[in-house]
Amino acid sequence: MGALVSLFSLALMGGFFSLASGLWQSDDVPEIHFPEKPALIAVKKGESGEVEHISLRTLLETRCKTLFTPFRPLWWLSNGHLQTLYCVVGDFSKNDRMWYDRTYLRLTDGGTLGLDFAPAGRQSDLPKDTPIIVVQHGLTGGSYEAYVRAILKQACAPVEESGLGYRAVVFNFRGCAGVPITSQLLYSAGHTDDTRQALMHVAHLYPDAPLLGLGFSLGANVITRYLGEEGDATRLHSACALACPWDLKQNNDGLINSFTGKHIYSKGMGGNLLRLLKRHLKPLMADPDHIVAKAAENAIKLKNPTLEKFDDTFTRIAGGPSPHFPFRDSNEYYHWGSSHKVVGDIRVPFLAINAADDPVVRHVPMDGGGNGLVVMELTKGGGHLGWFQAGPGYVDRWTTKPVLEWLKLVGDDMVHKPKTKCLPLYVDEDGFLKEKGREKLGCKVIETGAVIDGNGGEDGMIQGL
Repeated sequence: MGALVSLFSLALMGGFFSLASGLWQSDDVPEIHFPEKPALIAVKKGESGEVEHISLRTLLETRCKTLFTPFRPLWWLSNGHLQTLYCVVGDFSKNDRMWYDRTYLRLTDGGTLGLDFAPAGRQSDLPKDTPIIVVQHGLTGGSYEAYVRAILKQACAPVEESGLGYRAVVFNFRGCAGVPITSQLLYSAGHTDDTRQALMHVAHLYPDAPLLGLGFSLGANVITRYLGEEGDATRLHSACALACPWDLKQNNDGLINSFTGKHIYSKGMGGNLLRLLKRHLKPLMADPDHIVAKAAENAIKLKNPTLEKFDDTFTRIAGGPSPHFPFRDSNEYYHWGSSHKVVGDIRVPFLAINAADDPVVRHVPMDGGGNGLVVMELTKGGGHLGWFQAGPGYVDRWTTKPVLEWLKLVGDDMVHKPKTKCLPLYVDEDGFLKEKGREKLGCKVIETGAVIDGNGGEDGMIQGL
């Protein structure tokens, strides 16, 4: 705890040193990059059942108006350092309270995923074609994260209570949010097969529901890479990425080349991953001769590692299966796992929001890969997953309203065509749900029905990252 206090103190000092610049920058209107030729999107025309085609730009300008409004931070969170710090030290346990119905999936490699569905206890009450928000959380987080709940609380509330009335499911990475490690494999910013298998389950469970991707930080990178890899065969109908790290190598260089970046943010993230590793050390070292076990043995010897040092010691080896893993070093892993290279291959409406003063993601590509379906937004302030502004009685996030407007547009207004390019699903003799032509992957339910309190966190882990 003493080390955390010192870390917070340094961050506060860094924040106050840049207080003046934060005060005047954050009132500016966000920078938004639209493609030169925005795609035409099929949307419903009133209640008549007719369909009209409207450009993505026009749809955002008329139905997602909050995207074009300035972000104005709380005066005491006036720059990216303070915004990011508040994500870590703020008490959000009484805000946007959420509970989830958890399902555990066993994967064909022996690993386990935890899928948290909301609204808890009401899954059977919702129509089978209710839009589903598919969430991927940040580095070592889970469904309990305040940035997740800030959106899902309103998105999953009934329409009569001014909500969207949607269903949501959070894909908790292996080892996160109470999910056990049951194989000698972790997760990473570039590995997408766990997302692919979880989507198979959700699409099989709700074949008529549009699936709306929503990613935060590392989870945003995973969703973006998944979309680029799958192209027209994606099971997602749209996606929104918040604080995506894009070029992992360039943004890691930005971290380690500054004092606050290296000693506060990079070591904060590296320390979180090390704590996660130590929590699940036994299954990861089940076979002591396994390459992952040897990497884990080396990693637990690290003292206050930076993110790069942890990734170089462990993630490049254990962050996914062969043939990609292991990598020679962290730089090779970062180059492979970056998402900025695949934006041009995305085939569904895609919105990305980053903050210009994010101390973790310092380099944001704003060209959209020349893709007519991609819109990139850069707010002047907001930090990393912050965007805190004055709310009605409590601190809320500027991003909540524009993301909800986006979700309503792609969930209610957009016409969803059948996913004919997706690989057909079937259940094999062992009960694993698989795709024809990609039999190596698969999943099956091993436990369901547990109610998860999503309002706390994990002991010993730094929240908000």
